[in-house]
Order: sequence, then C-alpha cells, then structure tokens
Amino acid sequence: MIEETGYFRAYEPLTLRQSSLDTLGTVNAIVEQYEGAGLSLTLRQLYYQMVARGHIENNDQEYNKLGRLVNQGRLQGLVSWTAIEDRTRSLRGLQTYETPESAVEGIARSYRRDLWANQEWRPEVWIEKDALSGVIQGVCNRHRVDFFACRGHVSQSEMWRAGQRLASYISKGQRPIIFHLGDHDPSGVHMTQDNRDRLTMFAGVPVMVIRLALNMDQIEELKPVPNPAKLTDTRAQAYVEQYGYTSWELDALDPAHIDRLIHENVDRLKDKDLWDRALLREVQEREYLAEIANIDLEDGSDNIGDDDD
Repeated sequence: MIEETGYFRAYEPLTLRQSSLDTLGTVNAIVEQYEGAGLSLTLRQLYYQMVARGHIENNDQEYNKLGRLVNQGRLQGLVSWTAIEDRTRSLRGLQTYETPESAVEGIARSYRRDLWANQEWRPEVWIEKDALSGVIQGVCNRHRVDFFACRGHVSQSEMWRAGQRLASYISKGQRPIIFHLGDHDPSGVHMTQDNRDRLTMFAGVPVMVIRLALNMDQIEELKPVPNPAKLTDTRAQAYVEQYGYTSWELDALDPAHIDRLIHENVDRLKDKDLWDRALLREVQEREYLAEIANIDLEDGSDNIGDDDD
C-alpha cells in the first residue's frame, strides 16, 4: 500500500537497513534546518554539509553513495520529494491563461515596479553554477536584483548582451556593479577577472565586478571542505603558485552565509528614501490594477510579501 503525507510518497516497499535509516534521519534534519530558514539544498550542498558535520568522508565514493541513498529514501517514502533540488532541469514554455480575466488578475497580483530605476547603483548577482541559482534566488528577489548563472566562463554572445545592458544603465546615469560568486579553484578565480575585462570591453567603460565569494579570508574563517586543485586546468600553474594545491567549491559554503553576504552588500547600495517612495508607489499601482481586475489583494493568495528587509 502506498502512503502519502505531504511531499513524502512511497513508490517502493521499505528495504533499507538501520544504518541507512540513521543516515537518512541526519539528511532530513539538515534539510529541515535549511527549509526552516527558507533555503533549499542541492545534492552537492547536502553532501558538503554531511562532510562538514563529520557524518561522511570527503570523496567521490561517498558523494555517489549519498546520492543513491537519497534516491532510495525518496522512493521508499523516507525523504521528501522537494527536499533536494535539481535546478538545471525544468519544464519551460509560454505563460498561458484560461481566460482574459485570469490574465488581468495574474498581472495585478504579480505587479512589481523597477525599484532600482531611480537609484544611483544598479547591482546584479552572478553565480558560477546554475545549480546554485536557487540559493541566491530568495535574497535577490527580496532586493529586486537580477541574477545570472554563468555556467562557467560566460559565452561571448551572452557577455556582449550583458555589456550592452550595463551600458544602457550607464547612459541613464546609473553605476552598474556585478557581485560575482564562484569556486576558489584555477578557473573559478580567473572567471571574476574575465567577467570584469570583457564587460568593460563590451560596455565601453570600466565595469565594477566585486568577487563576493569564495575568497581566502572566508576560507580561513569558515573552513569549508577542501578539495585537491585540478592540475589539468590550463590555469592551474598560476593558481598553485599563489594558493597551493588545495581548492574549495562554493557549494561547500553554508547557504545561509551566501544569503547574508548578498543581503549585506546589496542593501548598503540603496538610497532608502528613494526605495521607500518607489515601493509606496508600487503598492498604489497594484491597488489600481486590483480594482480593474476586481480582486481582493488581502485574501492572502497573492504572495506579495517579498520585501521583508
């Protein structure tokens, strides 16, 4: 018989041994900790949390073993199907509506002003891995900041488009700034300078690119799980000369720390008076749209509350 409670749903009978059940208990405790803070984990992040807390060793065999165990736990109803995210694969398509009325209602409920339009600064957050975009999505949405998953070194065409976008902000009197987060390894360290150089070339003026993570001071303070540097990387020699033979993945950093890091750096850029006035205008405009759509924004179903800072 298949039992279903919340997002736990069993498709196979329970066959796991007690040691595996104990490990899954630890997995669920870690997942619940981050869910309570509004954060979700990838399998890689879960693995690093398990390593950092001394539950498993840091090697590929343990990572693969954990992945298989989580998969079994889901199928046997012991791990939530929403516990671990795969942020690289999702269904995509055009937004559609059942009726014109539902379209107007959708616009009214989701309406957002560009709160950065009159600010001096125009920040963006760039992260090396698409798999980590879910980690930064919440804090970026709270601050209405666009974010971009680089997926390694950014393609030339995408970098050109970014340069043109930043140039348009500059033409309006704003100062664009990119906050970049990446692995501390030969390629990851190089990406920050590469972003700065090519954005400056395509924007036509110097572009400020700040590396938020991972940096050596954070590594020394937070002590994320280390890995050997990839010596096959063409940039390995310069990296080893400066940092040695050890590298660190951004995934190993506590997601809560990444959230806080972005919050603090973005928030200090705001002119709070301009921000509050723009936010008030947004509320008034949303109420106007609600009148047109003849809906009640106080019914709790619009999920507007993304400005809690």
